[in-house]
Amino acid sequence: MASSSCNKSFCSNYMLLKPEECSVSDLARILFSSKNLGQKEFVDVDTPNEELNMTKEPLSRRWVFFISILVQKVLIKIAKPLAGFGNTIEYWLNLQNINGGFFRLIFNSLRGRAVVPDKESAAYLSFIGNLDKRVELDFSKIVEEVEGRRGYDEAISIMAAKAAYENKAWIETTVNQHWKMDFVGSFDFWNDYQQKATTQAFVLQDKNVDPELIVVAFRGTEFFNSDDWISDFNLSWYDIPGMGKVHAGFMKALGLQKSHGWPKEIEQTDTNNINQPSPAYYFLRKLLKQLLEKNENAKFVVTGHSLGGALAILFPAILAYHEESWLLKRLGGVYTFGQPRVGDENFVEYMKEQLAKYEVPYYRVVYSNDMVPRLPYDNLTFMFKHFGTCIYYNSLYKKQILGEEPDKNGLALLLFLPKMLNAGWELIRSCILPCVNGWKYQEGGLLLFMRVVGLLLPGIPAHCPQDYVNATRLGSLKTSQSSKRLA
Repeated sequence: MASSSCNKSFCSNYMLLKPEECSVSDLARILFSSKNLGQKEFVDVDTPNEELNMTKEPLSRRWVFFISILVQKVLIKIAKPLAGFGNTIEYWLNLQNINGGFFRLIFNSLRGRAVVPDKESAAYLSFIGNLDKRVELDFSKIVEEVEGRRGYDEAISIMAAKAAYENKAWIETTVNQHWKMDFVGSFDFWNDYQQKATTQAFVLQDKNVDPELIVVAFRGTEFFNSDDWISDFNLSWYDIPGMGKVHAGFMKALGLQKSHGWPKEIEQTDTNNINQPSPAYYFLRKLLKQLLEKNENAKFVVTGHSLGGALAILFPAILAYHEESWLLKRLGGVYTFGQPRVGDENFVEYMKEQLAKYEVPYYRVVYSNDMVPRLPYDNLTFMFKHFGTCIYYNSLYKKQILGEEPDKNGLALLLFLPKMLNAGWELIRSCILPCVNGWKYQEGGLLLFMRVVGLLLPGIPAHCPQDYVNATRLGSLKTSQSSKRLA
C-alpha cells in the first residue's frame, strides 16, 4: 500500500495513519470490524510481522487507533477556525497589554488614542507568552545544586524554550537586552511533506561563561495550531535500520526529505523553490559548525518545550545517524520540558549508546499531570518509550529523579478524580505563590482561566511553560530514598 508520492526506501518498514481518508464508518470499524487494520485505506503500512492484525488484538489496542485518528480528524476540521480564533485571542490580549490594561484601553478608545499592536514588534506576545510574561533569567537556585553548571544550563534552557514561541523581534530584544547575550537568529524551517514552513527555532550565544555556550531552542506546540497537536497525537512511525522506530511527524518537522529520506547532504536543487526556507536539521547543523569553529572550547545545548523537546532530542539522533562525531563531542547537553515520546525500544537503546559514547547528558523534565509526555503511548501496540534522566516535579514543586513519570500513558481512570483535585490545588496555589515567593510568581487572568479549565482537563494547563519555569526555580529534591536514577 506504499504511496508513490514519497520515497520510503530509507526505512525497513513503516506505519502511517491517514485520518483525512478515514470516514465515520471507518472509525466504527476500527473498534468492531474483524478485518486486518492494514487492509484499511486510511493506513499506509509495510510491516514484516502481524503487528497490525487487529483480528487478534483486544479492544483496548484498537481503541488507541480510534482515539488517535478521531482526535486528528477533529483537529483537521477545525484547523482554520482554530487558527483564526487563536489570532483573535492573541490580538485582543496584546491590544490590552499595549494600552495598559482593559480599562485603560476603554479610556484610550473613548479619546481616539487607542494604540494598535504590531504583530512583528518586540512588544507583541504569543498566547504562550501571555500566560507567563517573565523574561528575566534567575540563577538564584544554582548555588544549591550539586551540579552547578547543569543548573545554569537548565535555567537558560527553560527560558529559551519558552522564548522560542515568540516573534523574532521579541526574542532578539530579550536575548540582547535582558539576558545580555548574543542573538544569532530566529528561523522558520521547511517541512518537505507539508510544503510549508512549520518548524521554528532560534540560536543564541552566551559568552558570559567559560566555555562559551551556544543554545539552540526549538519552538513547541502552539496552543491554536492544529498541525502541532496532530503531530503530538499522531502515532505514525518509520523504522530506520540501525536506529529503530521513530515518530514520523517529528522527523518530518525536523527535516526528513520526501524524496530522499535522511541523506547526508542536500542540495538547493532538491527543493522546488530556491527561495524557500531550509529544513531545520540541515540548516542548524551547518550553522553550529560555523559557530563552533570560531571557538574550540565552545559547547552547545539543545532545548525545547513540548513538540520542541521532541525535536531537541531527535536532532542529536540524526547527527549520530550521519556520524557527525565532531559536533556530538561539542554537545554539552539536551534539556527538554514536557516532551512527548520519540521512538521505540530499539531507538532508546540506540540513543543510550550514542549519548554514552559522546558523553552527552540528557535531562527530560516532566511536571505533574502534563498530558504531552504521556504521548504517544507506551503500550503493546506502539511501544513508544522514554529514556534519559527524568526529572519529575509534582504540584508542590518537589523533584524526583525517576525512570518514568507516574501514570505513564495518562489513561488510568482511577487517577482522574485525584488529578481534578490536584488541579484544584494548583488553582489555590496561584494565590499563595506570590505571597510566599514574591510578585514575580503572580499569575494573570489568562493563566487563572486555564487553571479553571484544568479542573475538567487537568493535563492541559499542566503543560504550560509557567509551571516548568516555576519548577526549575522553586523545586527542591525529595529524599534520596524516594528517588532513583534512570538505569
